[in-house]
Amino acid sequence: MRIGILALQGAFAEHNNILKKLGAETFEIRQKDDISKSFDGLIIPGGESTVMGKLLRELDLFSPIQKMIQDGLPVFGTCAGLILLANKVNGGEVQLGTMNITAQRNAYGRQLGSFSTNAKFDNDDNIPMVFIRAPYISSVSKDVKILSTVNDKIVAASQDNQLVTAFHPELTNNTYIHQYFLSNFIK
Repeated sequence: MRIGILALQGAFAEHNNILKKLGAETFEIRQKDDISKSFDGLIIPGGESTVMGKLLRELDLFSPIQKMIQDGLPVFGTCAGLILLANKVNGGEVQLGTMNITAQRNAYGRQLGSFSTNAKFDNDDNIPMVFIRAPYISSVSKDVKILSTVNDKIVAASQDNQLVTAFHPELTNNTYIHQYFLSNFIK
């Protein structure tokens, strides 16, 4: 299996390291030519969603990536990736808009509002979760599966070929979420 990692900003190297631990082949997507390669899934890391949306447009990646996701390419978005995939965004503009969720930008405040916790994911064991200026999901449509909540806020969900987390699993040593993506979304 081959996973493309959007490498415009954010913790893309950390996603790469975890995927390699799991035996997945990876490559970085930095320009339009990169998406002409064959790949089985996409990771959109954290960063700043407005800047990432702007860069996607400037590099002519926005429409092709949006179409690939709409056509069924498995995608995993963390933090800003969640915001980019949301079809409604409180406190910001809709970007790719492929997932039926409402994202609340910067929901936990400034950098000082960042925190770590452990919580259940998909009714399984507790896993470590790192939140950095994180969003949360304020509402979902009925076709979205809620996978995790923290303090009554939705912090992970899936819909069809899409998985999102408000937290950064790539910043822990735990491979659970990436394995979940590979096992449940990549065919």
